[in-house]
Amino acid sequence: MTIPAPFARFEGEVLPEWIDWNGHLNLAYYVVLFDKATDLLFDELGLGLDYRRTTNLGTFAVESHNRYERELLVGEHVRVATQIIAADDKRLYVAHEMFRAADGVRAATQELMFLHVDLVARRVCPFPPGLKARVAAAAAAHAVLPRPDWVGRRLAMPGER
Repeated sequence: MTIPAPFARFEGEVLPEWIDWNGHLNLAYYVVLFDKATDLLFDELGLGLDYRRTTNLGTFAVESHNRYERELLVGEHVRVATQIIAADDKRLYVAHEMFRAADGVRAATQELMFLHVDLVARRVCPFPPGLKARVAAAAAAHAVLPRPDWVGRRLAMPGER
């Protein structure tokens, strides 16, 4: 399989109903936009809704870290670039960067860890061989990209260890 590195097919718009009391995009809707980018990536990998419907297998997000760098205002258009950071038999580690379309300035980042699950048993399980091969090929294509310096950070107060 060939996949663009980074995978940058999602574009969206900040909707009026997503604006908070501060007059900018509410933090929850950054996550909505990132989730739509994840859906496109998963469709490309063969891990999307059709996969769930036909196999009763899917993914659960088990951890995420969001960083809000620039505010987004109503009507602004964004694009999301996605990089697969790592994958193994049952995990997929993904990093998203959201950019304002008008000027290319990065507005937010998100990193996520997904687990592959049996949706009937509600248990983690390995990727089936064909899907594992596609995920591994995509991860290998993205391995040539530099690892973002913001990946793996943790929240802490200044001076905290």
